[in-house]
This record gives sequence, C-alpha cells and structure tokens, in this order.
Amino acid sequence: MECLTLKKANCKNCYKCIRHCPVKAIRFSGNQAYIIQDECIMCGQCFVVCPQDAKQIVSEVGKVRVMLQSGAPVVASLAPSFIANYAGSGIEELREALKKLGFYDAEETALGATVVKREYDRMVEEENRDIIISSCCPSVNLLIRRYYPALLGYLAPVMSPMQAHCADIKRRISGAKTVFIGPCVAKKEEAQECDEVDAVLTFDELTEWLNQENIAVQPARELKKGGRARLFPTAGGILRCMEKPNADYTYMAVDGAQNCLEVLEDLLHGGLHHCFIEMSVCTGSCVGGPVMEKFHRSPVRDYQAVDRVTGQQDFDLSQPTPAQLGQKRLPLIKERHLPSERELAEILRQMGKKKPEDELNCGSCGYNTCREKAIAVYQGKAEISMCLPYLKERAESFTGNIVNNSPNGFILLNEKLEIQQINRAALLMMNLSSPSDVTGEPVVRVLDPGDFFTVLESGQSIEKKRIYLSEYDRYAEETIIPDHEFHQIICILRDVTEEERVRRQKEELSRQTAEIADGVVAKQMRIVQEIASLLGETAAETKIALYKLKGSVSDE
Repeated sequence: MECLTLKKANCKNCYKCIRHCPVKAIRFSGNQAYIIQDECIMCGQCFVVCPQDAKQIVSEVGKVRVMLQSGAPVVASLAPSFIANYAGSGIEELREALKKLGFYDAEETALGATVVKREYDRMVEEENRDIIISSCCPSVNLLIRRYYPALLGYLAPVMSPMQAHCADIKRRISGAKTVFIGPCVAKKEEAQECDEVDAVLTFDELTEWLNQENIAVQPARELKKGGRARLFPTAGGILRCMEKPNADYTYMAVDGAQNCLEVLEDLLHGGLHHCFIEMSVCTGSCVGGPVMEKFHRSPVRDYQAVDRVTGQQDFDLSQPTPAQLGQKRLPLIKERHLPSERELAEILRQMGKKKPEDELNCGSCGYNTCREKAIAVYQGKAEISMCLPYLKERAESFTGNIVNNSPNGFILLNEKLEIQQINRAALLMMNLSSPSDVTGEPVVRVLDPGDFFTVLESGQSIEKKRIYLSEYDRYAEETIIPDHEFHQIICILRDVTEEERVRRQKEELSRQTAEIADGVVAKQMRIVQEIASLLGETAAETKIALYKLKGSVSDE
C-alpha cells in the first residue's frame, strides 16, 4: 500500500517537492510530480513543503474503524511526541478520548523506547561493535537500506520503539490489535513490514477523527513526569536516556536529512571508529516530524513540552531478551543505470548546456547541479523542459526571432517613454544602424511623442492610426498599446509607404480618368447638339418642301 499519494488536480508544476526531497525520489512527467515509491525514504518533506497540498498521506482511519468493530481488543501506542502535539494533555486524557472512540486501551510508546535504549546500552558494553547507528527512525533505516546497503552492518539490529512496544502489548493482551499514533509517515511503511503493528495513524488523522465524533481531548489538571524514554522524540533524546557504559565510544546525535546523508557518506569512506550515532531524518527528531512540521511547527516549545514531563528514571518494566528485540533489516537495492559521458553530454546539449560555463547549477529544477538533472532525464525521472534558464533562453530566443524578423517595426518603451527595445524593421524605417543608437533614449529622438503621452494619460490603446513620418519621408500605421501589468508601452509600426504611394497613384489615375470622361461627355454633348441643329434645319426644309408639294398636288 502506498503511504504517500499525489492529488493530480493540485500539482502545479512548481518542482518544490523535488528541491526538498533529500534523495530525489520524485518523477516528473506530464507536468505532474510522482513519488517513486521504491526510492522514497518516507521522510514526508514533499508533503510538508507542497504549497498546493498535492501530496497526501494515505489515511488508515477506515482500517482502524473495522478493527474496532471486530471485537478484538485494540490498543493504541502513542508516540511520546503526543505531549507536544496535544499541548496540556497527558496520557490519561488521551487514553480517555481514545476509549470513547472504542479503543480497548492506550499506552505510551516510550515504554518500548525504554527497552530499546537498554538494548543499545547492552550492545555498547558487550558486543564490541565498531560503529552503531540507532534504529529508531524508519526513514534512516530506509535510507541505509536503499542507498547505503554497505553500511547495514552498522545499523543496530534492534526493533524500533514502536515495534518493541506493540510486540509487548501482544504478549500481554491475548488477541490484541495494535495501532501506532504519531507524527511520522515512515511508520506506515515500517508497519507494513512487521507483524507487531496492525495500523498506523498520524496525529492529524486522529484529531480529525476525534472532531468528527465531537470528542475533545481534555487538558490535564497536572502533567505527571514519567520515564526518561519520553525524551526519545527530541534531538539527542536517545543519548540523554542511555547509560553510555562504554567510555571508549564517541556518542553523537545527528538530525536532519542533509546531515544524515553527510554522515553516511563519511562512514562510507571509512576513518570513523567506536561511535554510537543517534540518527534522525527529521530536523529536531520526531517532534519535527512531517505532520507536526506542516500543521504547527514549534520546535522550541515542543522540545520544552516533552522535557517538562520527563523524569530521571526509567519506566519500571521487565526487559525482553535480545532475541525478542532483534530485527534483521535487508537491503532494498534498486539498480540505477547511469549514462555514459557521451550520453550525458548529449542530454546537457539538449538542455542548452553546450560548454561548462553554461551549467549554472541554479537548482531551479529541483536538482543541485545540471549534471544531476541530466542523469535524472536519462533515468526517466525528469524532463529537459524543467530547466528554468533553458526555458527562459528558449522563450527569449523564440520571442526575439519573432520580433526581429517581423516586417513590422517594434519599439518597447518604459513609462518614462525611454526606448528599451527596438527591432530591425523599426531601425530600417528610421534609417538607424544599431539598437544601441537609441536604446535608453527618449522616444522623442525618433518619433513624435504626442500619441504616447495620450496613451499614458488615458490608459487606452491607439490602433492603426495612419501617420506621416516627415523626417524619414515614410507613412506608417501606428498602434500603441499600454501594458499596465509590466508598466511598459508597446509601439507597433507598419510601413505603409508603398501602400500610400499606390493609393496616391490610384487617386491620380482616378482624377485623370474623371477628367477624360468629363471631356468625352462634353465633346459628345457638343456633337449631339450639332447633329440636333443640323437635323432641325433639314427637318424644317423638308417640311416646307412637303407642304409645297402638297399644295401643288391640290391645285391640280
């Protein structure tokens, strides 16, 4: 079962999870960031930092509800950081609230931590191990198993406090089911690999469940101090609990994913001896767990809250045998193919990194170096387009090609009407040789600023206004657009000099044609009038002749 999932609709292509993942167990594809489950160490940082809540912890509340209905006694194991998460409440108050939900009982995981720290002391004193790494943090265990299998011999072969406590519950209570409740995502993964723990809830899941049932965790009248193992969820807490019987050992606490990685790298190269290393992936240890960090990060107050309820003695309980606490952890090796230098160089070239100085190593893609990103591309975990400088350069190049090769003049001005950018067509239109001749200069040097002032004052565009550039003996169609968001003004000039020449030629031809037509009409009218005059005279003479002929005929 996956413990962390992606809510696709929320993933916004920001690469923030990749930047914060200590082992880069994120695959980016189709503008979505997917968790690579068999590479993930379940530190929960992607869940913590995601600004859109696209990473979600898989809830097991439904599973626990079914367990409660089964009739089996269900016992909660409460991580000792509960005192920080539920400020002002003690174990009795949490037990009361959990029983209202149907739990049989609730106990502190610190009981299991007590027997684990005793086993660490025994190993330091009796087993003569060179280096021992604490086994309490499941993310550390996964980190070593998946990325540093050569160091597995250093990882203490001891149960985690969760496992040790849940195993003890099942020994004491026949047929019991166990549910661990804490601030950790990795515990869900750990529980899937063991028989001692039946389900894991986060504090946030428990709180939501309690709210749904209208159950409030009551504040304690008085917070009672308990065993030293309550310090386990704090940085250095394990060491503070231990007796440290072997003075030859160096005891050190390491917290935070980056610090853990650096220590493991150091151990890999040798040179360290006789060390007991308390190691936690979360900064500040479990009180800095992902659920607490995301919803109410308060490291100083959380540490203080835990410290105030911690006594000087151990919890009074019997110690299991080393065999009962033993836990063998196997490597989880995944073959990771690496590109050859030629393949790497080709990917870098596609990213626009053609020479070493092109490799900016800016980290905007989420990877520390361009070469790491190129390897991720080769492994199918990243896309070439994730490189911000590459995209910027590509966009600028694309835009620049369009602007510079446009037949229209393009001038970009700031709100002071100073020229910021000018393309080749505009230079040609104004008889300029280079952009540097006018860049940074007032637009009045090359154009009448009247229309620009009008646009500035009104905030409205001027579109396709035909103007005459007398200084350059050119006609242009002028469009001026104010860009209010970026506080700049865009001027587009379309050279219409040829169009104007053709238009004028057409007008002259039309004028000449009209004159010729008028002349032809006038001439035709004169001819018609002359013909009419001649016809009139002829008709009169004919009429007289016919009358005379008629008279002659009549006389006869």
